[in-house]
Amino acid sequence: MNLIKKNIWLILAITAILLPYQAMAVCPVCTIAVGAGIGLSRWLGVDDGITGIWVGGLIISLIIWFLTWLDKKNIHFKLRDFVIYLVFYFFFIASFYGMGLMGHPLNRLCGMDKLLFGIILGSLVFLISFGLNNLLKKKNHGKVFFPYQKVVIPVSLLIIASLVYYWITKCYK
Repeated sequence: MNLIKKNIWLILAITAILLPYQAMAVCPVCTIAVGAGIGLSRWLGVDDGITGIWVGGLIISLIIWFLTWLDKKNIHFKLRDFVIYLVFYFFFIASFYGMGLMGHPLNRLCGMDKLLFGIILGSLVFLISFGLNNLLKKKNHGKVFFPYQKVVIPVSLLIIASLVYYWITKCYK
């Protein structure tokens, strides 16, 4: 039980550090692509760490979508972004524990549940890709360099993270 509490606190700490200062929209095509990647990886029996990478990307995408919706409705309250991040991560992770997808003692990487590890990694990768897309647009005077850049960058970085994770876990078994 102590390990579960440590993992949840780790996610909360990382999330608090990485909270965006303002909500920015994420396109629906990207969110659907991430969701499809999760479904496909589970169906194919892919390692939980890789599935977690895609779940982390999906969680961040949904959070950004929701924060943008709240902004459009002019809904603001103290610590809003922090509370939204906390609620989304809590419900995703609690549901995975409830379904028995997390917490198995043999499904670990570096002492942490593989799915949880993947969620943290995927969240970080998605946030980085989001920032990279914004940086590229800024350098190009507010315009994208190529069509669907907002989709291609996050999905590509999630694929790269998945391949790196796969390679590392297979090489060091």
